[in-house]
Amino acid sequence: MSASLLTCAFLPRQELSESTRSFVWNNKQKQFKRRSGQQVVTAKIELKPPPYMLNALEPHMSKETLEYHWGRHQRGYVDNLNKQIVGTELDGLTLEGVVLVSYNKGDILPAFNNAAQTWNHEFFWESMAPGGGGKPSGDLLKLINRDFGSFDAFVEEFKLAASSQFGSGWAWLAYKANRLDVGNAVNPLPKEEDKKLVVVKSPNAVNPLVWDYFPILTIDVWEHSYYIDYENRREEYISTFLEKLVSWETVSMRLEIAKSRSTERDKEAERKRREEEEANLPGGEATEMYLESESEESEAE
Repeated sequence: MSASLLTCAFLPRQELSESTRSFVWNNKQKQFKRRSGQQVVTAKIELKPPPYMLNALEPHMSKETLEYHWGRHQRGYVDNLNKQIVGTELDGLTLEGVVLVSYNKGDILPAFNNAAQTWNHEFFWESMAPGGGGKPSGDLLKLINRDFGSFDAFVEEFKLAASSQFGSGWAWLAYKANRLDVGNAVNPLPKEEDKKLVVVKSPNAVNPLVWDYFPILTIDVWEHSYYIDYENRREEYISTFLEKLVSWETVSMRLEIAKSRSTERDKEAERKRREEEEANLPGGEATEMYLESESEESEAE
């Protein structure tokens, strides 16, 4: 998979302004075209298939699980989401945009759960690959060793997060780029050092996008994700995921994109800071007017 496709599908675009993130839900309906007396649904969130055949992860994850988990559960999230957003101000946003806006700083709007679960599942399928597992390499492994002490220590922390998530939810490896205050949202690591890898867990549909983190790996620990193959043996499922299924190539690409996005955002923030400082300099406007006047006199001579 190319870096551009990963950029589009799996990492925060940072395309939403703060005002957009907190916009007010509006149920005002748009005008619909009609065909044969039926409304035409205009919302276009698609059911994206996994990037492999449904039997490609066997014997570690069965075709039956994929048919049930992707073919029924995720399809339900997508169908319900399109019904919820059609004709509203969320209609036309990217899937990620719907997630960020409908989270509404923790005061969750009706579309959030279906939007986030759709995004989470797309991200989950792409986190795995036939013949996956093993150990990462390159910059990803270096950062894991730096931030967790060793790859084995990371594995234990990830397993603990996934196994201890009570009830339904997710465990994540994410790149924490900043300490953004996300209103009344519960940021699990608000004072931790920035620009590092962190393991976090989240309940139900919540994901690290809403904390302004860059997720790079996830495991679904909702029971329907593993019960057909592992029954109630969640810890065995988690171990198999790490040892046999994780696509470290995809995780590495996501990390590089996350670091690039973080650098771009830092540069933009610095540019805005300098502009604000220059605008607030005493006499800045008067100096500019004087220079323009001096230039005009020189031309007149």
